[in-house]
Amino acid sequence: MSTLRFRCSVLLVAALSLTAQEKEYKPKEEKLPGDPVAQPIAYSHKTHVAMGMKCANCHTMPGDGFAATFPKETMCMGCHATVKKESAEIQKLAAFAAKKEPVPWARVYKNPDIVWFNHSVHVKVAKTECAECHGDVGKRDILFQEKSLSMQTCMACHAKHEAPNGCDVCHASQ
Repeated sequence: MSTLRFRCSVLLVAALSLTAQEKEYKPKEEKLPGDPVAQPIAYSHKTHVAMGMKCANCHTMPGDGFAATFPKETMCMGCHATVKKESAEIQKLAAFAAKKEPVPWARVYKNPDIVWFNHSVHVKVAKTECAECHGDVGKRDILFQEKSLSMQTCMACHAKHEAPNGCDVCHASQ
Protein backbone atom coordinates (compact mmCIF):
# COMPACT_ATOMS: atom_id res chain seq x y z
CA MET A 1 0.00 0.00 0.00
CA SER A 2 2.85 2.43 0.73
CA THR A 3 4.18 1.97 -2.83
CA LEU A 4 0.81 3.06 -4.21
CA ARG A 5 0.80 6.15 -1.98
CA PHE A 6 4.35 6.97 -3.08
CA ARG A 7 3.39 6.69 -6.77
CA CYS A 8 0.32 8.84 -6.22
CA SER A 9 2.41 11.43 -4.41
CA VAL A 10 4.94 11.51 -7.25
CA LEU A 11 2.14 11.89 -9.82
CA LEU A 12 0.54 14.68 -7.79
CA VAL A 13 3.84 16.57 -7.49
CA ALA A 14 4.46 16.14 -11.23
CA ALA A 15 0.95 17.36 -12.09
CA LEU A 16 1.31 20.41 -9.80
CA SER A 17 4.71 21.16 -11.32
CA LEU A 18 3.30 21.07 -14.86
CA THR A 19 0.40 23.30 -13.83
CA ALA A 20 2.79 25.83 -12.30
CA GLN A 21 4.87 25.90 -15.48
CA GLU A 22 1.84 26.63 -17.65
CA LYS A 23 1.17 29.98 -15.96
CA GLU A 24 1.64 32.86 -18.34
CA TYR A 25 4.77 34.96 -17.79
CA LYS A 26 3.86 38.47 -16.65
CA PRO A 27 6.66 40.99 -17.19
CA LYS A 28 7.32 43.93 -14.90
CA GLU A 29 5.34 46.89 -16.16
CA GLU A 30 7.39 49.50 -17.97
CA LYS A 31 6.24 53.05 -18.58
CA LEU A 32 7.46 53.93 -22.06
CA PRO A 33 8.55 56.48 -22.74
CA GLY A 34 9.89 56.90 -19.24
CA ASP A 35 10.22 60.19 -17.45
CA PRO A 36 13.31 62.29 -18.22
CA VAL A 37 16.15 61.22 -15.94
CA ALA A 38 17.63 64.07 -13.88
CA GLN A 39 21.40 64.20 -14.15
CA PRO A 40 23.94 66.05 -11.99
CA ILE A 41 25.18 67.90 -15.08
CA ALA A 42 23.00 68.84 -18.04
CA TYR A 43 24.35 66.94 -21.05
CA SER A 44 23.05 66.87 -24.60
CA HIS A 45 23.83 63.76 -26.62
CA LYS A 46 22.25 65.58 -29.57
CA THR A 47 24.84 68.37 -29.45
CA HIS A 48 27.80 65.98 -29.18
CA VAL A 49 26.55 63.58 -31.90
CA ALA A 50 26.04 66.57 -34.22
CA MET A 51 29.76 67.28 -33.77
CA GLY A 52 30.59 63.78 -35.05
CA MET A 53 31.01 61.90 -31.78
CA LYS A 54 30.01 58.24 -31.69
CA CYS A 55 28.70 56.24 -28.70
CA ALA A 56 31.96 54.28 -28.37
CA ASN A 57 34.00 57.52 -28.18
CA CYS A 58 32.68 58.05 -24.66
CA HIS A 59 31.11 54.76 -23.60
CA THR A 60 33.96 52.27 -23.76
CA MET A 61 33.71 48.57 -22.91
CA PRO A 62 36.86 47.70 -20.97
CA GLY A 63 37.95 44.25 -19.87
CA ASP A 64 35.41 41.57 -20.62
CA GLY A 65 32.94 44.15 -21.97
CA PHE A 66 30.06 43.57 -19.55
CA ALA A 67 29.39 47.25 -18.98
CA ALA A 68 29.62 50.28 -21.19
CA THR A 69 31.29 52.93 -19.07
CA PHE A 70 30.58 56.58 -18.51
CA PRO A 71 33.35 58.80 -19.88
CA LYS A 72 36.16 59.94 -17.63
CA GLU A 73 35.89 63.59 -16.64
CA THR A 74 39.44 64.21 -17.89
CA MET A 75 38.36 63.03 -21.34
CA CYS A 76 35.51 65.55 -21.40
CA MET A 77 37.84 68.26 -20.17
CA GLY A 78 40.13 67.55 -23.13
CA CYS A 79 37.73 69.71 -25.15
CA HIS A 80 35.96 71.61 -22.41
CA ALA A 81 39.12 73.19 -20.99
CA THR A 82 38.61 75.65 -23.85
CA VAL A 83 35.12 74.92 -25.29
CA LYS A 84 32.25 76.56 -23.36
CA LYS A 85 34.43 76.72 -20.24
CA GLU A 86 32.34 79.65 -18.93
CA SER A 87 29.17 77.47 -18.91
CA ALA A 88 27.83 76.66 -15.45
CA GLU A 89 27.45 73.00 -16.47
CA ILE A 90 31.06 72.80 -17.71
CA GLN A 91 32.20 74.43 -14.48
CA LYS A 92 30.44 71.59 -12.58
CA LEU A 93 32.26 69.09 -14.78
CA ALA A 94 35.58 70.88 -14.21
CA ALA A 95 35.03 70.72 -10.44
CA PHE A 96 34.57 66.92 -10.57
CA ALA A 97 37.66 66.62 -12.77
CA ALA A 98 39.73 68.81 -10.42
CA LYS A 99 38.75 66.64 -7.44
CA LYS A 100 39.38 63.50 -9.52
CA GLU A 101 35.84 62.37 -8.71
CA PRO A 102 33.49 60.69 -11.17
CA VAL A 103 30.30 62.50 -12.04
CA PRO A 104 27.50 60.56 -10.33
CA TRP A 105 25.48 60.02 -13.53
CA ALA A 106 22.06 58.44 -13.06
CA ARG A 107 21.53 55.27 -15.12
CA VAL A 108 18.70 55.41 -17.61
CA TYR A 109 18.76 51.69 -18.49
CA LYS A 110 19.52 48.91 -16.00
CA ASN A 111 19.03 45.19 -16.42
CA PRO A 112 17.70 43.19 -13.48
CA ASP A 113 20.35 41.42 -11.39
CA ILE A 114 19.10 38.05 -12.67
CA VAL A 115 20.09 38.95 -16.24
CA TRP A 116 23.58 38.31 -17.59
CA PHE A 117 24.28 40.87 -20.32
CA ASN A 118 27.52 41.68 -22.10
CA HIS A 119 27.71 44.89 -24.13
CA SER A 120 30.79 43.73 -26.02
CA VAL A 121 29.10 40.56 -27.29
CA HIS A 122 26.16 42.57 -28.59
CA VAL A 123 28.07 45.56 -30.03
CA LYS A 124 31.39 44.10 -31.18
CA VAL A 125 30.44 40.50 -31.99
CA ALA A 126 26.78 40.73 -33.09
CA LYS A 127 27.25 44.26 -34.52
CA THR A 128 24.08 45.50 -32.81
CA GLU A 129 23.64 49.25 -33.08
CA CYS A 130 23.33 51.03 -29.71
CA ALA A 131 20.00 52.57 -30.80
CA GLU A 132 18.40 49.14 -31.08
CA CYS A 133 18.35 48.87 -27.27
CA HIS A 134 18.75 52.51 -26.19
CA GLY A 135 16.64 54.38 -28.74
CA ASP A 136 17.66 57.39 -30.78
CA VAL A 137 19.88 58.91 -28.09
CA GLY A 138 21.67 61.03 -30.69
CA LYS A 139 18.52 63.14 -31.08
CA ARG A 140 18.06 63.74 -27.35
CA ASP A 141 19.01 66.69 -25.17
CA ILE A 142 17.65 64.86 -22.09
CA LEU A 143 17.56 61.08 -21.81
CA PHE A 144 14.69 58.85 -20.77
CA GLN A 145 13.98 55.17 -21.19
CA GLU A 146 12.38 54.84 -24.58
CA LYS A 147 13.04 51.17 -25.32
CA SER A 148 11.86 48.17 -23.37
CA LEU A 149 14.27 45.91 -21.51
CA SER A 150 11.60 43.24 -21.10
CA MET A 151 12.37 39.59 -21.61
CA GLN A 152 9.95 39.52 -24.58
CA THR A 153 11.79 42.39 -26.26
CA CYS A 154 15.18 40.71 -25.86
CA MET A 155 13.88 37.32 -26.98
CA ALA A 156 12.20 38.86 -30.05
CA CYS A 157 15.50 40.53 -30.98
CA HIS A 158 17.40 37.25 -30.51
CA ALA A 159 14.83 35.48 -32.72
CA LYS A 160 15.06 38.21 -35.37
CA HIS A 161 18.86 37.89 -35.47
CA GLU A 162 18.81 34.08 -35.11
CA ALA A 163 20.77 34.30 -31.85
CA PRO A 164 20.54 31.69 -29.08
CA ASN A 165 17.35 32.13 -27.08
CA GLY A 166 17.45 29.54 -24.29
CA CYS A 167 16.96 30.54 -20.65
CA ASP A 168 20.62 29.94 -19.83
CA VAL A 169 21.78 32.47 -22.44
CA CYS A 170 20.72 35.36 -20.19
CA HIS A 171 19.97 33.75 -16.84
CA ALA A 172 22.97 31.49 -16.23
CA SER A 173 25.78 32.51 -13.94
CA GLN A 174 28.44 33.12 -16.57
